[in-house]
Amino acid sequence: MIPLPNGIMLNTTGVIMDRRHFLSALTFGTIAMQLSGFKKITDELSTTDKMPAFFIGHGNPMNALYDNPFTQTLTRVGVALPKPRAALVISAHWLTSGTRVSVAPNPETIYDFGGFPPELSQVKYPAKGDPTAAEFVKSHITKTQVQTDAHMGLDHGAWTILKHLWPDAGIPVFQLSIDYTKSPQWHYELAQELNALRRKGILIIGSGNIVHNLGRLDFQNPNPATMDWALEFDTAVKTRIDNRKHSELISYENLGKAARLSVPTNDHYLPLLYTLGLQEKEEAATHIYEGFDLGSISMRCVKLG
Repeated sequence: MIPLPNGIMLNTTGVIMDRRHFLSALTFGTIAMQLSGFKKITDELSTTDKMPAFFIGHGNPMNALYDNPFTQTLTRVGVALPKPRAALVISAHWLTSGTRVSVAPNPETIYDFGGFPPELSQVKYPAKGDPTAAEFVKSHITKTQVQTDAHMGLDHGAWTILKHLWPDAGIPVFQLSIDYTKSPQWHYELAQELNALRRKGILIIGSGNIVHNLGRLDFQNPNPATMDWALEFDTAVKTRIDNRKHSELISYENLGKAARLSVPTNDHYLPLLYTLGLQEKEEAATHIYEGFDLGSISMRCVKLG
């Protein structure tokens, strides 16, 4: 392209175009390339029957090693599930400024905790990643600009539950981060954009805890009574899930003192909103597990579809 006076440019074929037309052509070409890339990714993800979606109350990392009613439930669920192309996990333990999606082809097992027995840090969950599905997420979301992350592995909000769902680590897994700068309403709306993944063979899991107050844990008592405020809020959430009162669950702070005690920070609560944001009209929400750990951690788990 040869520049001439007065903003005129001469291309290599000798055709003259003005700067406005040149920029217009350049912009059109860029959009065409982006659409072509998106179509290629979309074509690689074939349409499937709608996959279910879950919210899993993951609780204590030691559940990775335990054989208890909670882990037994996950095992039964995993056996009954249709085989997905991949699993997308939105975990309470990947918080970022901005939204990121992991594209690591072989995500490492991350031990993002301390003070636990050494055998917990010896567990490996060698699932593959799914960079193509991750790129689809990046291309499909319009609410925000999603950045890819080639280094993120599987945090304990993911692998401690996946270990029971798919013990052979045969299902590829990737994660979407939670932007801690955004509101609950924003996260709920972002989740709605993810629903298309369910018809691309991708099973979506929000992993957190409805009630999660580590400051109120009773470490001296292995079987403490459930605290009244924790039970009150967990029950209030269950009732609103059953009645599809999503707006009240988004504005959970309005549910009173029990809500403030149960959700001192919303990192573990937001994954529930990601799951609820996926719920389609007339789609049932089933409570597949409920209970408490150490008196102030709700282990409630919900299945859509």
